Order: sequence, then C-alpha cells, then structure tokens
Amino acid sequence: MTAIQMGTAIVPAATATMAVRSPRAPQRTRLPRLLAGAGGPCELREHERRYGPLPGRAGGRRPERLIDVAEAAGLTGRGGAGFPAGRKMRSVAAGPGRKVVLANGAEGEPGSRKDWLLLTKVPHLVLDGITLAAQAVGADEAYLCVHGNEHVLLDRLGDAVEERRVAGLDPVPVQLAGLPGRYVASEQSSIVHYLNEGPAKPTFSPPRPHERGVHGKPTLVHNVETLAHLALIARYGDRWFRGAGLPSAPGSMLTTVSGAVRRPGVYEIEMGTPIGQVVMGAGGTAEPLQALLVGGYFGAWLPAEQAWQVPMTHMTLKAAGGALGAGIVIALPAMSCPIAETARVVRYLAEESAGQCGPCVLGLPALADALGHLAYSGGRDGAVDDVAALIPLIEGRGACRHPDGATQLVRSLFRAFPADAHRHQLFGACEGVRRPPLLPLPGDEERDWDWG
Repeated sequence: MTAIQMGTAIVPAATATMAVRSPRAPQRTRLPRLLAGAGGPCELREHERRYGPLPGRAGGRRPERLIDVAEAAGLTGRGGAGFPAGRKMRSVAAGPGRKVVLANGAEGEPGSRKDWLLLTKVPHLVLDGITLAAQAVGADEAYLCVHGNEHVLLDRLGDAVEERRVAGLDPVPVQLAGLPGRYVASEQSSIVHYLNEGPAKPTFSPPRPHERGVHGKPTLVHNVETLAHLALIARYGDRWFRGAGLPSAPGSMLTTVSGAVRRPGVYEIEMGTPIGQVVMGAGGTAEPLQALLVGGYFGAWLPAEQAWQVPMTHMTLKAAGGALGAGIVIALPAMSCPIAETARVVRYLAEESAGQCGPCVLGLPALADALGHLAYSGGRDGAVDDVAALIPLIEGRGACRHPDGATQLVRSLFRAFPADAHRHQLFGACEGVRRPPLLPLPGDEERDWDWG
C-alpha cells in the first residue's frame, strides 16, 4: 500500500520565527511528506535528487541552530511519549563533554510497522536526521538500533550506511545495532544498557539517558520517525513543517491502521486528523465496529462512537481517556470479544516483561490469569473484582513503565466495555471468544497487509 493523504482540512500555518531556505521546498500542506519517496529507489543518489544534499554539509551555519528550528517547528517525539524534540536536544547539548545520538528503530509494539516502513523505503532520510542531530548536540558516536532478527532490514541499512561512508557524508559514522526481539528491549534505557554491554532490560532512573547514557555520555534518544522529520525541517524550515497539522500539534505523523478495515497499512496523516477519518482513509470499516484500540498495547480502548471525532493528538486523546502512543489504530469488530482480545495481550505482556521486579514477576501473570478466567470461564460472582483488585497492586511499583502500560490497557477495557465484563461474570464466555484473534502478536500468521 502506498502512503495516502487523509484529506484533513488545511490548517493555516502558525506564526514561526525561524526558517531554513531550500530551493526545492514542496508545498507546505501537501502529503505525503515522510513517505514522498517511499515508492521508488532508496539509493543515495535518488535520495539526494529528491531532497537535495544534506543541509549544512558545506559549512557556514551553526550546527546547534537546528535546535532552534526544531523548537520553533513544534516537533514532538513520534516514538510514543510526544516529548518536545528540540527541548530534548538542547538538554543533551548542554551536557558535559562529547555526546551520543541513538536512533530507535526497534518497534516493540506488535501493532506498529511505521518505523520498519521508513527504514526500508527512505533510510537515508533517517540517516540524514541522525547526522544532523549529531552535529547539533556535539556527538562523536551515533547508533541506529533495530531488532536483530530483522536480517533483511539490517542488510539494507548496512548498504545505505556504506553508500554514505564512500560519499564521505557522515562526519560521525552511524553504527548499526541489532537488539533482542523482545517487547521491553526497545525501551530507551534498555537500549542504553544493551549498548553498554548489559542485558536489554530497562534500568532504574535517574540518571536518564540525556544525563548519562551510552558509555557514560549524555545521550540523545530519538525515534527514527522523529529524526526523519528533523531532516525535512532542516531543509524546509519550521514554517513549512507547521503548514500541516494544528497550531498546538503541528506537522504530519505515521499511523499504522489494522483490524476491521478494508486497507490495513501505514498511512501518513496530518496531526489532528479525527480517528474516524483515519479509519475511512484506510478503506473504511470491513464490518460494524464496537471500539478502537488507539496507541497500541500501552494505549486504550475507546468506544467507536466516542472515538470517531477525536483528533489524533496527545492532548485530545488523553482528555478522551486514551493515548496517541506510536500512532496505532486497531478497529475491533462488533462480533469480537474485547475481554478475550485484551486477556491475550496481557498474557503476552506478562511473558515479555524484564522479570526484574515484583509487579512484572508476580503482578502481571496474576493479572493475566484473572483476566483470562473472566474472558474464557466467567460465570462467577466477583470475577471482575478479582481483576480490578490487582491493578493498584501493580501500578507505580515497577522499575519501568511496562507494568503500568498493561494496567492502563485493562482499566480502559473496563471503562469501554462494562456491560461485556458484567455479562462474562454472570454467564461465562461469549460467542466472540470463538472468533480468530484480531490483535497482532509476534508469531501470528502473516496478515494480508500491503506495506507499500
């Protein structure tokens, strides 16, 4: 599937204070942006023909000026947290000594394929972003991390890095790192720990990576989509970036749409596009819906009628009881069982934990057992209370956010489907548990998705 424009209403660009001139800047509101070159060759020569040379390569511009431009653009992290990208860069740049840039392309969320698509189709856009970020913060090391079992992707990225080495393009060579293929391995402190020759497990903080990360240096950790946006902002400026999206949430983003839609895949949308419009842009619904899972497995269930008009921004989704996360939207059909689907995911999250603190070792397996009983057995008074009683015993007690992400998903289940939970408690499993699972997990049979 090729990237499409979602038809979002054009939002006037917010007033900006910085701009980087480019002789080939595209129209501000035209989409796709990130995926404009996704259908063609990804070799360096074609990349430079399409986007122009790497900005600042000829010198004469303060590298740290890019931080000013990123802040003026309002770019936020596209990996899930949505933290202001320029502010994070400034914190790292202000640290002592030399720095490290770490590009996170290891998608832990099974429902996301946006980073894989970017790295496969437009790797040089991401690599441009890494080099520009390294110059801006004063780094002397740079890493691009993906899962180690993505052998074909690693080979392609290796070819792209070699092209740039031959061309003398990157003053700080980009090193590729293959991480273990586990859910928690893509968390930023897990990656830092792994690059420091430890296990790929989250660590307690502080210190945070921007304070002391890889090899003890201040480390900038950005998602690969964030860095690709940064490469475009460096070419076309903050006003161009703000020509799409909302004044409070500027730019475009990649979203992975799946479930009961006619054309599942990765789409580039303007920030602030209503969820219903995202679903319709993916071909519309394949059958009647009851809810949407937004934000992935650390996100939340939202009833379809509630979610349909909610704009895709961090602020609006949080107000609606959801989360934007990494831009995942999964449409749940009316005939599926949301309790069984959630129980299956919570079991997966329990098995994928770091196994280094009580909430993960004891709490998540107990939560998975209780939720599984409600989904597949039920018929017992108090089954819902058994699940609910475990949540406060797990939340806020872990070394990382992994257990809190799982409990957030379960809390949203009970908010969105109170009647279903009550019926399961009274009468046992519903007919929906007989349907094939909908939510994607590693090891599932490959779905009929066209990733472009």
